[in-house]
Amino acid sequence: MAYGLSPKLPLLKDPADGYALNKTYREMVAQNLKMVVLTAPGERIMEPNFGVGLRNYLFKNNTKQTYHEIESKIREQVATYLPFITIIEVKIEDYLKEIGITSNGVKISLQYNIDPISVIDSLEIKASAN
Repeated sequence: MAYGLSPKLPLLKDPADGYALNKTYREMVAQNLKMVVLTAPGERIMEPNFGVGLRNYLFKNNTKQTYHEIESKIREQVATYLPFITIIEVKIEDYLKEIGITSNGVKISLQYNIDPISVIDSLEIKASAN
């Protein structure tokens, strides 16, 4: 019998559990936070306001104002859909220019506290227009 908190996404076969499972709260919270950031509003069935829609911002001007909009949207969505998380810090940077690529891309580094278990964790998400 498989024991876990939730399935890992994307779904992958696992010989021990049938499908790979998140077995700790840290794994589950990181996955849920990543889904909030990457899901576009209107993409989730029955929840039209769910999601930051990070890819939508990749086609806007690469400015501090755009970064501020992304950070505000992340904080708003986490407060609404993951109220058990406290965002400590959000860092947003253009990681593709560093390596000489002219395409739009951002790296978001999130540091957060999982309030019920008093654990500070971090998550890094990279997204590009390609």
